[in-house]
Amino acid sequence: MPTLSYPGVYVQETAGGVRPLDTASTSTAAFVGLSETGPDTGAGLVTNWTDFQRVYGSFIADSYLAHGVFQYFGNGGRQCYVVRVTRPDAAVASVTVSNRASVPVAGATFSAKNKGDWGNTLLLQIEDATLDPGNLFKLTVRRQTDAAVLPDSPQDLPALEVFDNLSIDPASSAYVVDVVGQASGLIDVAVPSANDATQRGLHRGGPGPTLPLDTDLGFQISLDGDGFQTVTLATAGTATALADVASAIETAVHALVRRKASTDPVAFSGFTCTTETVGTQSRLVLQSGTKSATSSVRVQPAATHDATALLRIGEAAGGRSEDGIAVRRPAAVQLLQVGDSGIVAPVTAATRGSDGVAVLTETSFADAFSRLDHITDFSLLAVPGESSPAMADLGMAYCANRPLQDVFYIAETGRGDDSVADATAFRNKLTTSNSYGALYFPWVRALDPAGRSADPVLLPPSGCVAGLYARIDAARGVWKAPAGTEAGLNGVVGLGAELSDVDHGNLNPRGVDVLRRFPGVGVVAFGARTVTADPQWRYVPVRRTAIMLRVSIYNGIQWAVFEPNDEPLWAQLRLSIGSFMTTLFRQGAFQGATPSQAFFVKCDAETTTQADIDAGVVNVLVGFAPLKPAEFVVVKISQQAGLASG
Repeated sequence: MPTLSYPGVYVQETAGGVRPLDTASTSTAAFVGLSETGPDTGAGLVTNWTDFQRVYGSFIADSYLAHGVFQYFGNGGRQCYVVRVTRPDAAVASVTVSNRASVPVAGATFSAKNKGDWGNTLLLQIEDATLDPGNLFKLTVRRQTDAAVLPDSPQDLPALEVFDNLSIDPASSAYVVDVVGQASGLIDVAVPSANDATQRGLHRGGPGPTLPLDTDLGFQISLDGDGFQTVTLATAGTATALADVASAIETAVHALVRRKASTDPVAFSGFTCTTETVGTQSRLVLQSGTKSATSSVRVQPAATHDATALLRIGEAAGGRSEDGIAVRRPAAVQLLQVGDSGIVAPVTAATRGSDGVAVLTETSFADAFSRLDHITDFSLLAVPGESSPAMADLGMAYCANRPLQDVFYIAETGRGDDSVADATAFRNKLTTSNSYGALYFPWVRALDPAGRSADPVLLPPSGCVAGLYARIDAARGVWKAPAGTEAGLNGVVGLGAELSDVDHGNLNPRGVDVLRRFPGVGVVAFGARTVTADPQWRYVPVRRTAIMLRVSIYNGIQWAVFEPNDEPLWAQLRLSIGSFMTTLFRQGAFQGATPSQAFFVKCDAETTTQADIDAGVVNVLVGFAPLKPAEFVVVKISQQAGLASG
């Protein structure tokens, strides 16, 4: 309320009477399984098949995870979470290379981003950087197309990632560990923390200086970052020997006085300038007097009477600076194999990546469910290909035991189950009989997405069914059973078992949802029952509608927490939830001809007593009349004879 201090009009915004509730998403799935690559410490969100391939790789022989995700997107899925499971003996591919010191030690370890055989196919190229080749380096990442054949040249393969102008200095914004770790999807880099390999900072000139020099020429020099000072070479003006010029430079630098108190005076007193021969030509080598990571020599042209062009020093004249830390850079190498590399210089160590060979059990996959505990925007769960009664029990138990009970599990019978007896036996082995899951039979036949087989291959149906759920939800709503002639399975060309009406009639009462083929329609989902024996929650759309309502209302009334617990709050809750339920009623989500027949929302003194108020509790009672599918359509035909014509 504004302070009323003067006559006039006061304008104030107030909240509207209805706080809208958003309908919770019901079609985002989560898939758990083995993958070629990808992180194995959390759940990753992918929005299309290409995204999955980029992070988790492609199809592998001992897992149906990629097939399930591929079918999910092919049948209408929009986004899903992926939880990668790895065997306990899986290993990360890595290779360690020496640095560039005169006595080299381990300079850096390059490792695949995550566990698996795939890391052995990574190839690295380490070169001098583009901008500062004396101190920085360039890293290019490639990948073999054939894991058994190394290319003759790195240029034979496309560069997947390129990182230029990387530093080995932890204080640099271009520090290789940080840059590659954050930007690369393929590799990580580790640098030894205790690496004392340093040198005296130096600046090498280009070969072939021009002598003699003109009188009073010079240049500017900075040692160890002390700042540029002018060096005048008055005594070297007539010198014809490069060694005499080097001596004059050394004497002139010794006479300079440091500008910063933090600069070690030895940088100047110990400064040397020598010559070295490159082929048939000589060049100058200027070195700081200190030997440390921060030791450096920088040269730039003088403002007037500049000698850098004649002496071939300075970056513009062909010179090249190397700081004391520069020798810690990993050695230059044209083709470095990660993981499966031989221990030949500059390689000092290598660990081969591996998918592992340990046997995984249903518990191995169920343990990975915990990575989904803190994710609340998915509502379907599947473990494609892990088709056992124990896996189905664990999956449905996880969904039922989540705090909000907001997930539905899609189970499937075994790969070899191809008869009614097999499916019945599978169903009878289930020990969990709740309404948070459905069981589908049989497996489906589809063209091999991996391209390994010319004939259709047998695949688990959970990926197709999850995509079908998403497609029906988007087109008709979660209250529509994901079954019927419109519930076609895209990409499916056959079934592991063809069922008759009698077969179907034997399985349906047991809560086994069958996939069938009909002429002119193709392969469709033709069952929509959960595995529970409770008739209230017999149907998939009823349970999933209840999940949608629960999550939507839970998220939509968070604003009520800590509000005064009295009639005004109760009225707002009735209004907000009632408006939400009315909207769903108009969309056809409930039974009944009127809203009062379809649902009710009660929040008043009857639901919330004084004792509840004293305990800080407000109770809201919401009821709805669910739509149940017309599972059996009965048509009665009778004869009518003796009708008069006319």
